[in-house]
Amino acid sequence: MATVYIPTPLRRLTGGQSKVQVAGSTVREVLQNLDAQYPGIGERLFDDQGNIKRFINVFVEDDEIRTLQGLDTPVAENAKISIVPAMAGGASTQGNGRARPVRLTREQLLQQVMAQIKEIDIHKLHTMLQGADTPLVIDIREPHEVERGHIPGAKIIPRGFLELWIDDLAYDPDQPIVIYCAGGVRSALAAKALQDMGYRQVYSLAGGFHAWESAGLPVETPRVFTPEQRERYSRHFILPDVGEEGQAKLLDAKVLLVGGGGLGSPAALYLAAAGVGTLGIIDHDRVDLSNLQRQVLYTTADVGRPKVEVAAERLKALNPDINVVTYREPLYSENALDIIREYDIVINGTDNFPTRYLVNDACVLLRKPLVDASIFMFEGQVTVYQPAIPELGIEGGPCYRCLYPDPPPPGEVPSCAEAGVLGVLPGIIGSIQAVEAIKLILGIGEPLIGRLLMYDALAQEFRVLKVQRNPECPVCGDHPTIRKLIDYEQFCGVPMPRPNGQHTSTPAQV
Repeated sequence: MATVYIPTPLRRLTGGQSKVQVAGSTVREVLQNLDAQYPGIGERLFDDQGNIKRFINVFVEDDEIRTLQGLDTPVAENAKISIVPAMAGGASTQGNGRARPVRLTREQLLQQVMAQIKEIDIHKLHTMLQGADTPLVIDIREPHEVERGHIPGAKIIPRGFLELWIDDLAYDPDQPIVIYCAGGVRSALAAKALQDMGYRQVYSLAGGFHAWESAGLPVETPRVFTPEQRERYSRHFILPDVGEEGQAKLLDAKVLLVGGGGLGSPAALYLAAAGVGTLGIIDHDRVDLSNLQRQVLYTTADVGRPKVEVAAERLKALNPDINVVTYREPLYSENALDIIREYDIVINGTDNFPTRYLVNDACVLLRKPLVDASIFMFEGQVTVYQPAIPELGIEGGPCYRCLYPDPPPPGEVPSCAEAGVLGVLPGIIGSIQAVEAIKLILGIGEPLIGRLLMYDALAQEFRVLKVQRNPECPVCGDHPTIRKLIDYEQFCGVPMPRPNGQHTSTPAQV
């Protein structure tokens, strides 16, 4: 079976899947079988002579088939086939010399449209929303209209973006869709546009939001964004998987960064820029000149200052919307639960094994997702450890102990301070950690749960490995034996100095 990567414009035909498994010994057979599995794809790929349309490229592994044997290119078992259509950032329409159509008045246009679309009553929609098979409800009003309230659960898409975004929301042409505006006129025109795009169960809400609100039906009042926020987050607002609802989730989220070094720096910068409302940073170190080769939160003028102090200033200067909570102290068993409990997600950017096991165990005990990463010389790893939360329907995945049941002997694995690290590497890996945290906050995409992302900077290569949960794991297994935080210095055999001369698991910096 070959893996066929489906471009965004065709995912509506594959039920939203970005890649599918298809049999075939040649590219032609694979694409024909793909069309058989997902009718409609073939006509979008092939011209009338059965050739691939000229604005579409097909790759087998890394090679375009025109440089191989075309459609007769053999396909090996487990081959990867990519369909790559041309993309454009804009469009320009020129006249074609045809006669101009007869002009319709507003009333004539509406009369024609109302005769071709279906309407739904507000009370019927309310009943449908209480059931199991709820329709996709889309509010196409302008942002200033939505501020007074919207139907609970509705997707907010301004009218001008509807046709551009609908494929990302509705992959099935038979999915029931209800569109509403203020009074029912704009939604009727929008419903007609979606019908013309091939959606077969599109309804306009009769009377629109005015009728819904006047009937005393439930209304959800959204967060009101300031003009400055609308400008700052404008690129998020136009993303269908983020929008105003997603940005509100980001502003309400709390993320803790354990360590403000090479990994914590880019992660903190991008989370702050994205508008994650509360960022906690735990780090008791001061800025050192040797940090500046990779820890991009700091400058030469900051050498000698506490890292958390500089980080708070820099992040607030980047985005005044956010709140930065600083912990200028080591993380150890006595304070870890109290600190981590206050956050939704934890990002680990430390460089010693006692802290890695400490943070992992604390997150499992508190059922907090942990975005974990590590780097070494020219390589990096990223994964997400998501504890199971059955009452929320979250199955969970492996934890750090599932992947590494025992720490290496002291001195067996050198730190970055001992082996060195390419300065740009933590920027790449820390940015990926920020992406994973944002995906978890928004509930979009496929987080790296049960998957270990490997990056080799010298080969410029990413690989993804599957990681299985260990039922015998002493922390997250079926019968856990670790129910409280332990002595991690003793467990790892690596004592770490406290400021007062004792020992603790200190977030040494990458």
